[in-house]
Amino acid sequence: MRGRAARALFATGAAALIGTAALAAEPGLTVTDGWLRVIIAGRPAAGYFTVRNDGATPRVLNGARSPACGSLMLHRSTEAGGQERMEMVATATVPAHGTLRFTPGDYHLMCMQPTAAVRPGAKVPVTLTFADGGTVSGNFMVRGAKGQ
Repeated sequence: MRGRAARALFATGAAALIGTAALAAEPGLTVTDGWLRVIIAGRPAAGYFTVRNDGATPRVLNGARSPACGSLMLHRSTEAGGQERMEMVATATVPAHGTLRFTPGDYHLMCMQPTAAVRPGAKVPVTLTFADGGTVSGNFMVRGAKGQ
């Protein structure tokens, strides 16, 4: 009887661990086309990417981090009255069954205090964080001022 009880307990614990791993994998969220634009070495770099949400509920992006940046902030460029502005934003929503694109002239990341790893031709890891505690990561290619 002890063997059967031990096997049942083990199976229950294993199922719980598998369930946790599946949640940690962020099913339905993917980040693609990630890249950083460096204009002058050591100066802030802009980051662009696409995040896809195949889930049934919107996901609220509320931050990003990378060991290649002292800090990584969400920004958005806007135009009003012929004046272009760039401002920090707290969140950006990825719609259910939809995508959110961070592109030049709109939403983008700002990599402040970039390390020496942020140089054209390199790849740097970036993790996007969500208000519900989820994360999704990708390697971002570093490109020069012309985006190449």
